[in-house]
Amino acid sequence: MASAPRGHRSVAVVGVALSDCGRVDDATPYALHAQAARRALADAGLDKSVVDGFASAGLGVLAPVEVAEYLGLRPTWVDSTSVGGSTWEVMAAHAADAIAAGHANAVLLVYGSTARADLKARRRTANLSFGSGGPLQFEVPYGHTLIAKYAMAARRHMHEYGTSLEQLAEIAVQARSNAARNPEAMYRTPITVDEVLSGPMIADPFTKLHCCVRSDGGGAVLLAAEEYVADCAKRPIWVLGSGTAVSHTSMSQWEDFTVSPAAESGRQAFARAGVTPADIDLAEIYDAFTYMTLVTLEDLGFCAKGEGGAFAAKGRLTIDGELPVNTDGGGLSACHPGMRGLFLLVEAVRQLRGEADGRQVRGPGGRLPELAVASGTGGWFCSSGTVVLGRG
Repeated sequence: MASAPRGHRSVAVVGVALSDCGRVDDATPYALHAQAARRALADAGLDKSVVDGFASAGLGVLAPVEVAEYLGLRPTWVDSTSVGGSTWEVMAAHAADAIAAGHANAVLLVYGSTARADLKARRRTANLSFGSGGPLQFEVPYGHTLIAKYAMAARRHMHEYGTSLEQLAEIAVQARSNAARNPEAMYRTPITVDEVLSGPMIADPFTKLHCCVRSDGGGAVLLAAEEYVADCAKRPIWVLGSGTAVSHTSMSQWEDFTVSPAAESGRQAFARAGVTPADIDLAEIYDAFTYMTLVTLEDLGFCAKGEGGAFAAKGRLTIDGELPVNTDGGGLSACHPGMRGLFLLVEAVRQLRGEADGRQVRGPGGRLPELAVASGTGGWFCSSGTVVLGRG
């Protein structure tokens, strides 16, 4: 939340939930939206009549109008910002600002996708180039798919800083280690660095296990003004600071393949929250590919530029490590239905509440984490949204 004049309201996340996730063959995206929304409202202990703000993207010609109608909502504040996987952190920032200023009281963020089921049933094909119009027309003829763009960036980091394939693979191994403790994760069987390296090549240097899983699923987050907190069923988790930034869409316009827009969104979020990366107890980071985790850790300031590979080694990112990252298993192992940013917020809130059974992060003496950061990335490092959340 951006700095506001005295007298503006504090904002908390008061409800979070996931829909059924993983392999969901018998539901529509609308149904997953509704399931997640109902569960988030129940989690908050509030009726949908309190919701006067609504944010959604990725479904319907008139998103979020169609989804709001499906849910029986008539919001007076809406947001349909769509900037890829970071959409939900950006929307959370917008919602927090709106609530703080009195333009809305309770804003519901909802997402749902049947990406996996649709491909399985041949209702759609994978679109890895994201179209061929506008600026993208100059790159599509050369076969620059989304995966290839991330692969190019990873190769540049390896060239500049000596980052190794083993270091990138270690990120996938630790994500799977976290997923092993999450009963809702799609893949829980432990993997090794050698297994990551020896897998089928997808886009050099990424083998299959360097890449996110494809799943179905949805989620919802309810943010509300401070005066609603007393009526809620769960402990509020406060929005302490947020930041947003965009970078490029054409790879030729990206000045440095080793720096993502999280460098700016993170700087904003930490400054507005009045904390530093050293204060953070856990991080939920968008991880469609292993390199995303590495470079975002650097850009958020958890380590110096070029040191992400070494930083991520030796179990540091596991639930019991120095900086637990993607504690649910992330997009690499838990779920990835398309735009995963909302799942980062849900997991961060659950950890701060102490509700992450089996995978709960704890400090010395069993203390619960106090501060978490959720940082989403959209496109191919095209956009970033970062949100700092806290118990107090």
